[in-house]
Amino acid sequence: MKDSTIGFIGGGNMARSLIGGLLADGVLPQRIWVSDPNETVLRNLQTHFAVHTTASNSEAARHAQVVVLAVKPQAAKAVAQELAPLVQSNRPLVISIAAGIRETKLREWLGEDVAIVRTMPNTPALVRSGATALFANTLASKEQKNLAESILRAVGMTLWVDDEGLMDAVTALSGSGPAYFFLIMEALENAGHHLGLPRDIARLLTLQTAFGAAKMALESTEELAALRHQVTSPGGTTERAVNVLQQHRIAAIFDEALHAAHQRSVELATLFGNDNRKI
Repeated sequence: MKDSTIGFIGGGNMARSLIGGLLADGVLPQRIWVSDPNETVLRNLQTHFAVHTTASNSEAARHAQVVVLAVKPQAAKAVAQELAPLVQSNRPLVISIAAGIRETKLREWLGEDVAIVRTMPNTPALVRSGATALFANTLASKEQKNLAESILRAVGMTLWVDDEGLMDAVTALSGSGPAYFFLIMEALENAGHHLGLPRDIARLLTLQTAFGAAKMALESTEELAALRHQVTSPGGTTERAVNVLQQHRIAAIFDEALHAAHQRSVELATLFGNDNRKI
């Protein structure tokens, strides 16, 4: 990875987080190019990271063995078609973090015989605690897949899926997932406040409890249900609260919510792929 030149097409938050992670992993700033139409974005990237910046997508991609499409889904078609002649000539690995854009559409716009890795990171990547799923087409070599994984691992954990259709499930679970946890934390903070705790104390207790629970789960080999039972004493306060949640069908609610997100992911992929209308 450190010997590869990486061209980011788009300098938004996700690209910025990846650049910061790559530099922290030892990639030299002169190995990174970023294009963006916003001069302020480019100036900030150059100031903070000392990477190459340009308003030209072609200029950023021309130098790169890896081209990262970090644009909004609505802009993916136009950007990919603009880069197609250069991609066909230079044959870089193309990594897409454009949500919902299928590999088949990227090949249609970029041209056939392009090594593509489609990814679905989530917003905790902004603090290098992301979860990213990756899908590679058959043209991506083992070395290119390792390279893509190394780049995305700079902002958190990575895993591969063999079926691109599973990316819609990934979107529903981890892509949208931070919002679910923010909603739960918001509810817990408000409930604690309603019980008399000052707002700042309720917030701090909520956030630390969420962090601690996630850390325990990550570091444990136990199933989540087993961890829950370990802190649920018979006849105690936790059991009483968990019973209320289960009576209100919390598992069924989340199942329904993720099915809704999955369905919308499929719908948006079709809309973006067909005409890139703004949704």
